[in-house]
Amino acid sequence: MAFSRARKPYDGVVLTVPVTVPYQRYSIESAHWWMGRALRALSEGAGISHRDFDGFSVSSFTMGPDSAIALTQHFGLSPRWIDHVPMGGAAGIVSIRRAARAVQAGDADIVACVAADTNQVDTFRKTLANFSRFAQDASYPYGAGGPNASFALIARHYMDCYGATREDFGKLCVAQRDNALKNPHALMKKPLTLEQYMAARPIAEPFHLFDCVMPCAGAEAFLVMREDTAKSLGLPFVRLLSAIERHNAFPDDPVQVRGGWVVDRDELFGMAGVASDDMDFVQTYDDYAVISMVQFEDLGFCGKGEGPDFVRQHTFTIDGTFPHNTSGGQLSVGQAGAAGGHLGITEAMRQLLDAAGGTQVKDAKLGLVSGFGMINYDRGLASAAAILARAS
Repeated sequence: MAFSRARKPYDGVVLTVPVTVPYQRYSIESAHWWMGRALRALSEGAGISHRDFDGFSVSSFTMGPDSAIALTQHFGLSPRWIDHVPMGGAAGIVSIRRAARAVQAGDADIVACVAADTNQVDTFRKTLANFSRFAQDASYPYGAGGPNASFALIARHYMDCYGATREDFGKLCVAQRDNALKNPHALMKKPLTLEQYMAARPIAEPFHLFDCVMPCAGAEAFLVMREDTAKSLGLPFVRLLSAIERHNAFPDDPVQVRGGWVVDRDELFGMAGVASDDMDFVQTYDDYAVISMVQFEDLGFCGKGEGPDFVRQHTFTIDGTFPHNTSGGQLSVGQAGAAGGHLGITEAMRQLLDAAGGTQVKDAKLGLVSGFGMINYDRGLASAAAILARAS
């Protein structure tokens, strides 16, 4: 059954106070410690008490056995609106959408959106073993200790269908490393050449070392509120023009070559009143370069199957023809668990606030952020995207 009711716009909703708690490769601290640091940074950045956050949205893989409700007591919060978003790389944008509706409806005035994970010595293995029923039944028992093998299946299928090469993926990885060298928060500090990328040791063919994100500990956070609230607090902000999410799109595809973005992208751009060519930068979810290439296609920057040619025709550094993952993305900054789905958001906010420092794209006024998450053995189930704009 099809419905034609138009989605209510996000008029008056803004994002402010982007926070990154600097990443560490390993940490003896809990996820709660990282969340607490993020909340303190939000409070200091907004110039108000954390007890003034009357909305709280959290995403984490390693905060168990706690849920969002337990965290309110840990952190001394007393929100009237709360959300737990266990959607991995799509969680950041899903959090924005839900928080935006809450502040529009008056259910909350200031929503703190926080994502954090720790990476203790055995944390990653435990997360993989218990990630999902799919992982427990169909991947982990057979020695596929993580997403590398699943994404390798997706990447090889994409290469066979559309002619992508390792050099195409490498071009994106090398560009992101160049961007990361200008980002003080990035864990990867050494330059990367295409020759080094191609010669790196294999992990799960066709993936080699630099195709894979590095797990780490860290946190990302921001505040969602109404424009008048931000102005009353004297906070610089960015506008939310549109946002979409879609889950379990195209379940009949034998192996994933597309995500849910393609279903709703017309609404994404239509609600914002802009076109793909208007974007000054794009922040895709990049646990692997092949997924960025799929997003280029599904978000309308090129046609399906044209991702390899699109990559060959553009440059992706901060000053390139298609500024992409300007922070360095997860592939060179690190993947702090669920915070990876928030990394592109905080970077986009800094770009539009003219506060990105060395990664700043000149005259950036519009940006797109996309998220992707919850991988099983042959596809990711969650996809999301948002368009943000500099305040006039």
